[in-house]
Amino acid sequence: MAVTQQSSLFAVLRTASCLESRVEARLADIGLSLPKLAALQRLTQAGESLPLGQLAEKLACVKSNVTQLVDRLEADGLVARTADPNDGRSRIAVLTAAGRRAFARGIGIQRQAEQELFSVLTPDESDHLHRLLAKLDAH
Repeated sequence: MAVTQQSSLFAVLRTASCLESRVEARLADIGLSLPKLAALQRLTQAGESLPLGQLAEKLACVKSNVTQLVDRLEADGLVARTADPNDGRSRIAVLTAAGRRAFARGIGIQRQAEQELFSVLTPDESDHLHRLLAKLDAH
């Protein structure tokens, strides 16, 4: 039986959902989620602080979603908001010491999950998968 594009799409979506659920469950054990981890990662990469608008751009989402995400991170003590010294109307999300620790733990969980989930692939299969995903992403 030939594989159709539609069945390929559903297979990719089903696999992505399964992988996401596994990682989310592990992150939840330490009070994180994939969106929280992504925000902490962008802040870390940016030198530990970003205006909310720039954080929204880096996360490829609208500012209202980032505001809600930063609200949750701030409630968890992982991020603090401060005034932007360059623009009094803007707020900056700043990583806290607890945020740095949570990011380190979260990224460790992500890496461990990646190793476990992709260990069923040979190195050649893994390389091939990355090339295929990059090709689909570029299209």
